[in-house]
Amino acid sequence: MSAQGNALHVLEQVVAAGPGVTAKEISTALRLPPATTYRLLNLLVAEEYLVRLPDLRGFALGRRAARLSLPHVPEPCAAARAVVTALRRQVRWGVHLAAYTGGRLTLTDPDPDHPPTDGTLLARHPHASSLGKLLLADQPTHRAGAHDLRHLTEHTITDTAHLARELAAVSDTGVASQLGELRPDRGCLAVAIRNPATSVLVAGLALCAPPDRIQKLGTDLLPVLRDHADQLTPLLS
Repeated sequence: MSAQGNALHVLEQVVAAGPGVTAKEISTALRLPPATTYRLLNLLVAEEYLVRLPDLRGFALGRRAARLSLPHVPEPCAAARAVVTALRRQVRWGVHLAAYTGGRLTLTDPDPDHPPTDGTLLARHPHASSLGKLLLADQPTHRAGAHDLRHLTEHTITDTAHLARELAAVSDTGVASQLGELRPDRGCLAVAIRNPATSVLVAGLALCAPPDRIQKLGTDLLPVLRDHADQLTPLLS
């Protein structure tokens, strides 16, 4: 079989096995020599079809592979929606829940009383939103793939070095924010929700308000946001 054919089989195996599949597992399943498997994996990582997970023990689909098909994003269960509703009752501003599937950001429970920015715009310009920054910070290939740093408002971060520093902080803390970077009248604070068993980023919970309110009250609101994210973790993993 050709190298291209083997590479496609490796991609199919990662899809079938799910995030975290190891080189050894792929080699065994496809009956490929370990050296060949590692070479194909390194090639697919270099081309951004695969990414290495943060612990370096396994692989997941990368940014370019996610473009090959539209992922199925299930709606949050009733219990998860109840947690989000409870947070909306506790705060005065918009609360949105997003899912990350196949390297894509999808709003799964947008606040009906505070309509969010169009989901297509969020997905196209992740550097300008808090939920997008969670995705960019999660995987090195997403950081490198943030090429189109479009200037959407006067506050949008378009300097590569500046964005890299911010994403490094987001990666460390699991918290992202934006102050008028996507729309001049809106800021957001978002926290990451990860699968506790695999550490894979599965969702993000965002609180949106005028930029000055996010800037002044972010420190007070963050514990509340984290608490509800913790409640969502077992429901979304």
